[in-house]
Amino acid sequence: MIVIDYQNRKPIYEQIVEKFQMLIIKGILKADSQMPSVRSLAAELSINPNTIQKAYAILEQQGYIYPIKGRGNFVSGDQALKQQKEEFYFGKLREIIKEGKELGIEKETCLSKTAEFYEEDEL
Repeated sequence: MIVIDYQNRKPIYEQIVEKFQMLIIKGILKADSQMPSVRSLAAELSINPNTIQKAYAILEQQGYIYPIKGRGNFVSGDQALKQQKEEFYFGKLREIIKEGKELGIEKETCLSKTAEFYEEDEL
């Protein structure tokens, strides 16, 4: 489910947060389904449970998950999260397009490159 890239400069907890965000937004983890326990995920990934706990705390603060005392953490059913993520994405895209315009990149070139990147299997 979650794969950690140890070559990545991002902290492990941030990688975990991002992976779970995408699993939740894509609907792979359904609303009100139980998240893996901190201990089991830590054992599965061979990392410190505190790292998982930190990632879960961030996911809870952002509204992706909610805790139930004595039962664990569960996926939130808030559809606004996907919309927030999309708005963030389009904000970054706007900045990149603005930078491209400043570099003199033509609209047609930008659109063709965008189509090319969108079709790549690696994404």
